[in-house]
Amino acid sequence: MTDKTILVMGGAHVDRRGRIDGETAPGASNPGSWFVEAGGGAFNAARNLARLGHAVRLISPRGGDADGDIVSAAAEAAGVEDTPFVFLDRSTPSYTAIIERDGNLVIALADMELYRLFSPRRLQQRAVREAMAAAGLILTDANLPADTLSKMSEITKAANVPLAGIAISPAKVVRFRESLDTLALLFMNEAEARALTGEEAQNPTDWPKILRAVGLSAGVVTRGGCGVIAFDKTQAVSVVPPAIPELGDVTGAGDSLASGFLNAVRAGKGITEALRHGVAAATITVRSPFAVAEEMSQAALAAALSLVPQAEILS
Repeated sequence: MTDKTILVMGGAHVDRRGRIDGETAPGASNPGSWFVEAGGGAFNAARNLARLGHAVRLISPRGGDADGDIVSAAAEAAGVEDTPFVFLDRSTPSYTAIIERDGNLVIALADMELYRLFSPRRLQQRAVREAMAAAGLILTDANLPADTLSKMSEITKAANVPLAGIAISPAKVVRFRESLDTLALLFMNEAEARALTGEEAQNPTDWPKILRAVGLSAGVVTRGGCGVIAFDKTQAVSVVPPAIPELGDVTGAGDSLASGFLNAVRAGKGITEALRHGVAAATITVRSPFAVAEEMSQAALAAALSLVPQAEILS
C-alpha cells in the first residue's frame, strides 16, 4: 500500500514565533523578532512527507481569514492536496511561541478552539469516508477532540487502514487514551509519555514496557538531544541524535521525525532503520529556521542519514 495516498487529519494552523536576541530575562521585556509561518503537528508532517515524494491529502478545519490563506499557500507549495472544512465566520487556529536565542522553547500559547468543530460527525461525510477507505495510511494528531480520535480509530480498524498519531503536548496526548490499542504508531516526547501513562520511567529504556502496559503496541519517545526510543510488539531500539553545531529552531523537529520514520516504514524498513531515518529527518529540520525545512527531500534525507549512528538494540 506504499503507493496509496497518506491521509492527514489534524492540526493545520499558523505558528507565530518570537525569538529573543540576547540572554533571556524572565519577567522583563526582551528584544527580539517575530516570524510567522504555517504549522501544526499533522500539517508539518504532511508537508515533509509530500516533499519526500508521497501523495498526501490534508483534511482539517480552517477559518475564512488571512491565516487560513497562509495555510492554504503552504499546502500548495509543498504539494499537499488541501481539502479543508472552511468556517467563514471563524478564526484559523494559531500557535504562539517564545524561543530563546539558542532555539529552545521558553513558553507557548495554543489557540485551538476551532478544532472542536472537527467532530465525529465529520468523519461520516461521504467524501471523508471515501478518503479514509482509499488511504494507505492515516496520520492524525491530538489537536482533534478525543471522541473524534476514538471514532477515527474505530473506522480505520474496520477498514484495516493503519492509523498513526502525533501527541502534540502533555495536555492533549491523553485524548488518545481510548484509541491506544488501535494505533499503529504514536509519536511523543517523555513529558507526553508521562502524561499518557501516569508513570515515570526510572530508566528511559523502561518506556516500551510502560507504554505497552497501557495498550500501545508501537511508538517513538523522543528525549531532546538524548537517545530516541522506538518500540513495537517484540523489539525496542534507541538512536542517539548527532550533535548539531548550529541549532536553527527546534519547532517541528518531532513532526519531522514522525515523517522520516513513516517514510521508511512505507519503504518496508523495520523500526531500527525507520528510527534512524526519523532522526535524520529531524536533524534536517533543527538546522533550518523553519518548522518544515525547504530542503527536505529523499536526497537530503540520505545525506543526513550518514550522520546518524547505528541503533542500539534494547530488547
